[in-house]
Parts: sequence; structure tokens; C-alpha cells
Amino acid sequence: MSTSQPTAAAGSAAAQVAALRDEPSPRPVSAHRRAYSGMIWDVIRDTVDFAPGVQFDREYIAHTGAVAVLAVREDGNGDRRRAQILLIRQYRHPLQRAFWEIPAGLLDQEGEDPADAAARELAEETGLAAGSIEHLITTAPSPGSSQEEIRIHLARDLREAEGVDFEREDEEAEIEIRWVPCEEILEAIGRGALTSGTLLTAVLAYLQLG
Repeated sequence: MSTSQPTAAAGSAAAQVAALRDEPSPRPVSAHRRAYSGMIWDVIRDTVDFAPGVQFDREYIAHTGAVAVLAVREDGNGDRRRAQILLIRQYRHPLQRAFWEIPAGLLDQEGEDPADAAARELAEETGLAAGSIEHLITTAPSPGSSQEEIRIHLARDLREAEGVDFEREDEEAEIEIRWVPCEEILEAIGRGALTSGTLLTAVLAYLQLG
């Protein structure tokens, strides 16, 4: 019986897939100014010299960046679809909707390591600490309008946090916490019932990379 050999076209296609990568591609900026100074973020207006004869203005949020935590309880059988995922339910005013999300927060403390920030947010929003916490994936949720990048971390071996001195205020005061099977989350995503981009990215990355 003959053994099929990979064709040159297949090899080329594989090389193209392997080469997929978002790359830095800075363009000259002839004017950079603050269009608006807000309570948390500023809005920046840049004049971009995109190409010879092509110039335009773009406004975007100057964002500190953020962290998020996918906290999991695994049953040890290796089937991640059966793992329990820690979700929080929180009101988000721009869309005036209560979202099921994963714990998250801003990288707004000077010099704080993202993993430490992730652990802090987990403790503040859920009262839990992780035996292990590691970077899972980084996502740019809205690159057309914001500098924000969210560093998502995977947390395992959860336990009650000690010495948490944090009082939830404003919309955080109504946070609801729930452990949900991963397969149930996937089902809800599939029917459009869960729409948090950070949650979707984290769960799919966990199933593929975690």
C-alpha cells in the first residue's frame, strides 16, 4: 500500500498558517493631542501619516491595560469541558446590561506585575486565592478604539483568601458569584446568551492552550 506524501501546496499552506501573527507596524504621527480628559481614561487624537498622500485623524482611549482570571476546578480526568469555571455577574453601564464574566480589573497600580494584579482582583471580587496562577493569553478587545490589552490568567487550586481588606462599591457591590461547568458555558455561548468577549476568549483558550 502506498503512503501519501505531503504536496508542495500543502506544505506552503502549513507554512502560511504557522506564520500567522499580529505584527508591530507603526506609522508616523504628525500630531498627537489629548481630545478629552476623563475620570479614568483620556481620549487621544492622532493625525496619522498612513502612506504617501494618505493622512487621517483617529481618536482612541489611552488605556492602562487590564488583567482577568479564569479560575477553574478540574476533576482530574483530563476533560476540560467538565471543569467548573468561576463566573461573576456584574452590571456594565455602557450597555446597561448585567454580564456573566470572569474576574477582571485594571492594571492601574504603578509597577504591579500582571500576575500579582490578577491574584489581587480574584481576591477582591470573589474572596478566593489560587495555589497557582499563570498567563494564559492576551487579547486586544477593541483595537480600533482603545489601547487596552487584557492579560488573561489561569488560576487553579482555589481556596479562601486570607486578609482581604477590600470593600466592593458601586456596581461591584452587587457582584454575584457562581461556579458553572465549562460545557454549560459553551452551550450558552453557542446560543448567544453569553457575550463577554473576555469570557469567550478565556474559555476557548483554556480548552485549546491551558
